[in-house]
Amino acid sequence: MIEYIQAALLIIAAFMIIVSAIGLLSLSNNTKNKVYARIHIVGIFDIACIIAMIGLGQYLLAGIYFILAPFTAHAIANAYWKKEDRENNADL
Repeated sequence: MIEYIQAALLIIAAFMIIVSAIGLLSLSNNTKNKVYARIHIVGIFDIACIIAMIGLGQYLLAGIYFILAPFTAHAIANAYWKKEDRENNADL
């Protein structure tokens, strides 16, 4: 029975990875706030990886990744925001 649950979790993770990969590749260059849209799509990759790790029985690694992934995404978005702020407001 556990094998079926693990297989279902891996299928769900694979489906999420395929959908988010299509979304990442179809994102046009004319999109406003393109970086933030990409970070959001990569967040779906993160959740898919967490589900896959749970399906493979790596609970501790999935928990650590679940905690650290949002912090890294926020750090990337914040660094990009600060760079944009410095470029657009030279007097700061």
